[in-house]
Order: sequence, then structure tokens, then C-alpha cells
Amino acid sequence: MARNRKDRDSWGSFTDKATYDWSSEEEEPDGRARPIQVLVVKDDHTFELDEAALSRILLAEEVHNREVVAISVAGAFRKGKSFLMDFMLRYMYNHASEEWLGESEEPLTGFSWRGGSERETTGIQIWSEVFLVDKPDGRKVAVLLMDTQGTFDSQSTLRDSATVFALSTMISSMQVQYSGFGPNDPTVITSTVALALTTPLVAGSSPARGRIGTEATRLHTYPTILLISLLPDLCLEIDREFINNLQILVPWLLGPKNLDVKEINGSNITCRGLLEYFKAYIQIYQGEELPHPKSMLQATAEANNLAAVAAARDLYNKKMEQVCGGDRPFLAPAELQARHSDIREEALQVFRGVKKMGGEEFSRRYLLQLEGEVDEVFVQYIKHNDSKNIFHAARTPATLFVVIFIMYVAAGITGFVGVDIIASVCNMILGLTLITLCTWAYIRYSGEYRELGQVIDQVAGALWDQVVKSHSFLKGLTQRIKRNDSRKG
Repeated sequence: MARNRKDRDSWGSFTDKATYDWSSEEEEPDGRARPIQVLVVKDDHTFELDEAALSRILLAEEVHNREVVAISVAGAFRKGKSFLMDFMLRYMYNHASEEWLGESEEPLTGFSWRGGSERETTGIQIWSEVFLVDKPDGRKVAVLLMDTQGTFDSQSTLRDSATVFALSTMISSMQVQYSGFGPNDPTVITSTVALALTTPLVAGSSPARGRIGTEATRLHTYPTILLISLLPDLCLEIDREFINNLQILVPWLLGPKNLDVKEINGSNITCRGLLEYFKAYIQIYQGEELPHPKSMLQATAEANNLAAVAAARDLYNKKMEQVCGGDRPFLAPAELQARHSDIREEALQVFRGVKKMGGEEFSRRYLLQLEGEVDEVFVQYIKHNDSKNIFHAARTPATLFVVIFIMYVAAGITGFVGVDIIASVCNMILGLTLITLCTWAYIRYSGEYRELGQVIDQVAGALWDQVVKSHSFLKGLTQRIKRNDSRKG
């Protein structure tokens, strides 16, 4: 909750030094963008990925197929990482204006932050709105902002700190690592954590509290790591120097030409693919010990192949929706089968065309998984297409009407000739069928007792199929008799 702000500016005055009241704004109203906790740290020091929340962000229709730029800030706790992230948010929302920093009285909202010695952020939080940015080469990329738990707080173990840092580093395409007191601060991430990474990480640094500009070296490694010392001690005052540095750093970091797309094994990663990497990486950090590089390489290879499966499956679903989706008319079964075969092969080619890790033998099981998933989805498309066929939809009532008519005629004939027992049986079947027809109509109208409706459809379908088979058998028998007669003649 926000504190009383009557005697202070929002983030310090441009002209006069002002002591900052270190607290975050109240939570955003429902429906507005806000930080979402995607990596939860439990009391027993285990980690849980909120896959549903992460999926809502990364699988949104407008971003799921976009190449992703994942930006995070890492470092020791209580150094102002969330504070810096909020200025990044302010830039992303107002980058078109030279006055993106806003007025000094404007509240700094976004990721939660406050003063004091107790940690504020735990696990990993992601801003719920993914920003779409046009790169100079014409590509539109999705920019994801991640805030991470600070390392070495009094409530976390070394393994906790190492896990959060390693996960954020493996997920990020750009990561800012900094210390509030300078690059030589002993609380800066040490090699103990870096040893858990499979890719060598190189960090560049600017002078302590120095200006960020041409002096800063942006190293194009994977991921891009920036080690900076920009923020003052949380007990100090924010002055003009800090504001000047901030106005240089944030546009330089988030400018379209400087955004690095997440890349693994030479392939750019989409938001959907990043979800697979999240799920794969969290699995290897569930044990009591930090994973070995070999385990991390294995997880990366699995996620790489799963991302290829997801991309191919998306293509299949998208094209099949265009063929026989909800607003498309009924398609002849033979035509549907032919279109499915073509699109299925196209999806398999997409999978084969993705640059994958682990080798051909390793990827084969994922190819089989894709084939199985595509075939299962096709069965659903067949049912959906059949439901559009007016004759298929009318099969159950038509079958029941035929049974009622036959039983009515049979009861009349047998009653007329005096076979009362058979007439009674026919009348009983007629009554039961009529009740069944009324029940089916009620289920279709109300949507209740759907399981019973499915049973009625199955029984009616079985009767229909039996009649069709009998008709085919009799037709074939008649043709054979005619051929035999013609031979004798």
C-alpha cells in the first residue's frame, strides 16, 4: 500500500535534492497491466512455476508467434532492481515522447518496491503486458520485462539465490546485473552461481555511479549481460546526476535497434517457445542440488524440440481451422482427409526444418509425439465437420422416427391378423422409442444430461450403421445373382 506522500516528490526533484519515501503504489485496478508472479518460492525452499499465469502472458493471440526479447534485472537484494524496472516500464509506455520520464510528482508505479532491509520481490515476476516493438529491419518483436528476487537476503539459501539467478539468466536475452554501491561490491553475483550456466557469460561494467553512454560496452554474448552501478544507496537522496544517467541508460537499453531477440542454438525463440524453455528449466531445479551443465544441456535440448513441436502443431491447427473451422461449411470426408494429409506433411516439414539440439535420434521421439498429437486433433476435426452435416445431425431423430413408424405398422398388421403378443411387443417398443425421442429433443434443447444424450446418439448410430451395412450386403448379393444369371444366359 502507498504511504503518505504529502511532503515528498514521486521520485525526487529535478532541481533540488529530495529524500525519497521508498514504497510502491497501490496495486493496479482489475483489468490493467500488473506484475504477475510466475516463479513461486515456497516455504520449504522449493520452486513452483505458475504455468497457467505464464501461458496467459506468452500465449496471447497477438504475441505467441512473435520473436521474444526477454529483459531482466538481477543483483543483490534491496538495491532497487524493481525501482529500475519501473522506469523501464515508464519508458516502454511513453517512449515516443522525449519527456518519457514524466513529471517529478508523477507516482512511480509498476513492480512493487519499498525501502527497508526486508526483501520485497520473491521468485520471478513478469509484467502482464507484452510490448510489441518494431525493429529497424522491419520485424515486430515482443518485449517481456522480468523482475527477479534479489540474492543473499536473510531468508534465502545460497541455492535459492543461485536458482533464481540461473533461471532468469537462462531465460533472458538481455540481463542487467548491477550493484548499488559499485561493481566491486561483495554482494554482486559470484562465480558460484555462474558455474551453473552452460554458456560462458561475460559482463561489462561502467564506473561506479558513472554516466552510461559511450563508456558502456554492450557485449553481444548470449545472453547480453550489462553490469552497471547506476542506482544510489536507498538511504541517499536522488539528485540531478541520477536523473541524467537514467535518461541515458533506459533509452539506450530499450531502444529498438539495441533489443536482442532470445536466441538458442542459432534459432530465434518465440513467446510460445519461451514457455517450453521455462517448463523445461524449472524441472531441473526441483532437486536438492544445483543441476550439472549436462542436465541443463539436456533440458535445453528437450525444450528446443518441444518448441519445434508446438510451432508445427500451431501451423496445423491454424490451417485446419481455415479448412473446416467453426465458420467453415461442411466438407466432404474424402476432401477433408486429403487436406489433412497435405497440412500434416507441411507441419512435419516445419518440425524437421527447425534447427534442433540433441541429434536426429533424440529428435525422433518428438517427431512421433507430433504425429500422434496431429492425428488426435484430426479426429476432433472430423467430429466437428460431421456436426455441420445436416443429415448427420438428423441421424438420431430420423432413426428413431423410422423405428416408430415400423413398430406402428407392425403392431397394426399383427393386431389385425390376431397375433396379439407380437402386437403388444411392437407397441411397447414404439412407446419406448417415442419417450427416447422426446428425451433426446429435451437434451438437445436444454443442454442437460449430455451423457444420456450421447448414449442415445450412439445407439441410434449403431442402428443406422447396421441398416447401411445390411443394405450394402443385400445390394452386393443382388449384383452377384445378376452376374451369375448373365453368365448362365
